[in-house]
This record gives sequence, structure tokens and C-alpha cells, in this order.
Amino acid sequence: MAQEAMLPRVFTVTSARPETEDTVTLELEPADGRPFAYQPGQFTMVYVPGVGEVPISIAGGGPEEATLLHTVRAVGAVTDAICRLAPLDQVGIRGPYGSGWPLQEAEGGDLVVVAGGIGLAPLRAVVRMALAQRDDYESLAVLYGARSPADLLYEQELRQWRSRFDIEVEVTVDRSAPGWHGDVGLVTQLLGRIPFEPDQTTSMICGPEIMMKVVARSLLSTGVEAQRIAVSLERNMQCAIGLCGHCQFGRDFICRDGPVLPYSDVAARMRVEDL
Repeated sequence: MAQEAMLPRVFTVTSARPETEDTVTLELEPADGRPFAYQPGQFTMVYVPGVGEVPISIAGGGPEEATLLHTVRAVGAVTDAICRLAPLDQVGIRGPYGSGWPLQEAEGGDLVVVAGGIGLAPLRAVVRMALAQRDDYESLAVLYGARSPADLLYEQELRQWRSRFDIEVEVTVDRSAPGWHGDVGLVTQLLGRIPFEPDQTTSMICGPEIMMKVVARSLLSTGVEAQRIAVSLERNMQCAIGLCGHCQFGRDFICRDGPVLPYSDVAARMRVEDL
């Protein structure tokens, strides 16, 4: 089982769309034609021959979810190589791995999605799935914060979401720029604008760890239960199946037990600096 899980499948790049100055969304198609099933929140290990391998969250599928989408920011040698890929280039994909967002548990109540920076990528599939099954949820809200207007992901999709009447979408940036007429400030300031009933709300949060802690505490202060707040943690994942130990976080291995975990399980550990 472990040996099979370590074997990559070949995927071909079908499109590479720049999102920001250093971030690209790749659409990938399995070379063997077999479908790629995943849960929103899971990740894959992406291998660039001759360069290396890194974990990347799944951002969703392409048209009709027939392909695999990864949104990647260039922050090192491997991610830089991934961001330089062009159509017809090939990569190795292992996975999917890890835990997904608790969409099923959220059914019947309010859903609040909060993202910071590239943290919108792992949550994109959540929003798409919730919209596709809109009757399964009461209120649906997306709160998104980025460093600047130039750092916003999925701008066209954000506009499409905002044009609907069955979802609340609020966007803010840390610093403004010429032509920006939206909010400036922390994403937590947007919580007061959206309708939700704390005792029936599930929230899913992804972004910088400090941002997730602040948002989670703000939600707790409104009455949302800690076990109904899910966060996606990022650690040094290398093997993806819990063998190497590089991503250990207290009693958990993030690649195996996460990356999505209930805030009630990790709140105490997230308060420990450099754990």
C-alpha cells in the first residue's frame, strides 16, 4: 500500500494562467486518461523531473471538473520550476493525500469561508461545490483578504460569485493601490457584514497561521463552536503518507491527519510558537 502511494502518475499541462506576478494556475490532465478523484482540501505531491517535488493544495478541476487545477506561488526552486511550466509539459503527480474540508458536516447550516492570500486556492473547490449544491446550505459567505489588489487570485471568478444573489462575497486588502475602491484592512473586519447564525455555522479557514488564529478567535467570540471551525495547516510535508516525520505537529502528522483539522483539536498547539 505504501509503495503504491509513492508512485506518481504522469500529468500533462493543458493550460498555464498567470494569477499574479508570482502565481500561476495550472490545468493538468492525466496522461493515462483515468479520472482523478479528490476531496476539496486535499493536496498532491507535484514532481518536476530533475528539480524536485513539493506538496500543492488542490484548487479544483477544470471544465466539468475533468482535469486537475493547481494554483502555485513561486517561493523556491521547485515551485519556481512549476510556475515556468507551459502547455504540453509533463509532471508527476502523487495523491490525493490528507483530509478534506467538512462540507458534509456543514450541510443544513450556514457556511462561512475565510481565506487569506493564496489560501483561497484550497478553498476554491469548497465554494464551487457549495454553489453546485446550494440548497444543502443556508447562508453562504466568502471573506477574502490579500496583501494588495495585485495579489488577488481568481478575479474573474470572484466577480462571478459576487454577481449571484445566493452568496455573500467580501474582499479586502492590506494596502490599497490606484484604482482600488474596495476595503482596506484585516479580513476579520468583514465578519460583521455577513449574516450567519453562530449555533448552526461551520467555518473553513485557510491562510497565514496568524490570520487563521485571529479569525478563529473572532468566530469563537460570536458563539461558533470550536469543533465547527476547520483550519488548513501547512508544514514541511515530504513523504505525504506519514512515514518520514518531517511534518509532525504534536501528535499529528499533517500529511496524514491533516492538512484540514478542527480548530478544537489544534488551538492549544497553534499557540506554541515554532511548534
